[in-house]
Amino acid sequence: MYAVKAIYDGANFQLKQPISIEGKYEVIITFIEPFRENSVADEPPKVLPLSELKGLLKGKVWMSEDFNEPLEEMKEYM
Repeated sequence: MYAVKAIYDGANFQLKQPISIEGKYEVIITFIEPFRENSVADEPPKVLPLSELKGLLKGKVWMSEDFNEPLEEMKEYM
């Protein structure tokens, strides 16, 4: 599966990046939002240095105390 950004003008799609695949492909087109000149989405994503990423999710990820316990729904298969 490939994803590519494009702008639709009511009749045509203008690709915002090159595609390097050959042959015919079935596609699904999803209209995300109306196009705006110089929108934030056109800017490249900000890349954070690894030092700023460490600990970014601390306290936001948790695991239930009974995570490894057998599930009630699976008892007949065990």
